[in-house]
Amino acid sequence: MATTPTPSHDPRADTRHRPPHRTSYQTTTEPLIVTPTFLTRADATPRSERPLDEGATRSRHGIALDNPDTEPAEIALEADPNLAFEHWDEYWRKVHGPKFAYEEPGSTSEPVLRYDQVHRVAAGPSSFFRPPYLAMVAADEKLVADPHAQVPTYQRPRWDGFAYIAYATEADINRVLKQPQYDKRVVADEQTAFRMVTRSITREYILLPSAAHRDPISLVKIHYRRAGLSREEFQARLLHQHADLVLAQAATHTYVRRYAQLHNIGSTQFDPEGSPMDAISVLSFASMNDVEDYLLAAEYQAIEADEASFTDEVRSEYWTGLNYSVINRILPELATRRTAQAESK
Repeated sequence: MATTPTPSHDPRADTRHRPPHRTSYQTTTEPLIVTPTFLTRADATPRSERPLDEGATRSRHGIALDNPDTEPAEIALEADPNLAFEHWDEYWRKVHGPKFAYEEPGSTSEPVLRYDQVHRVAAGPSSFFRPPYLAMVAADEKLVADPHAQVPTYQRPRWDGFAYIAYATEADINRVLKQPQYDKRVVADEQTAFRMVTRSITREYILLPSAAHRDPISLVKIHYRRAGLSREEFQARLLHQHADLVLAQAATHTYVRRYAQLHNIGSTQFDPEGSPMDAISVLSFASMNDVEDYLLAAEYQAIEADEASFTDEVRSEYWTGLNYSVINRILPELATRRTAQAESK
């Protein structure tokens, strides 16, 4: 009688690429190279509202839909708009993630040291709708009697999530992505699931390492520099003066489980949406309430005021996401040597 492989032995299972199923790990205090792939889901949003990569958002016949809003029933991922978001969210984690981690015969994903998916959660804090959340009351301090007429407009962040993919070196990116498995079949899957992905390359600085890298929630901040600052000046300010301020706050050590910065150093290809991003901060938490309480802490106001002094507040944004670890070959995680920034230039 045939036996069913256990998750750690089935070559198709993504669990075999992370703790506790994996048996060998590495660690470092040097900056890793991360491709923070921000993405939007394949859906029927008009191009005027959300950009669309060439070849993305495939039909049920494998044809790229240039204007998916004019033929939504043809979208391969999900034709029913009432199910579109849920189906995409499930597909990215349960179908696309294992495909990326899987190793075809003659192929390898070993140079990928870490692959996390961060799925944006609309109910989490964002720069568009931030805590505290207040009861909607009338002048008499009673709840409004006409909620149907006072539904707040939903302000959608630019991205639906991002893939946090770490390598030891830039050369390792091509070692993985130029393999036929990725260059052809994983890309084809991306074009089915996503309408746009960014292509930035960043240098990762872990300021507060995670004890086990199983933190469920992340606050993702996309930074654009203030006019008059060079990218190098902005990144130096973020990594040193600002990071020191963040780490000096008691609230950070009460609520934040992990704090990392990703500094943009280039792109793998033409990247009109990702290239302008100067840096990304990712702070991880044990719960959504911890994110809310951190943002409401008096000490956080000093952090926010400092950010405002050297970032473009209009272009910058933050939102909260749910973390899924697909690949993790780093254990334990260690803080990055910040002096490596100067040495790498």
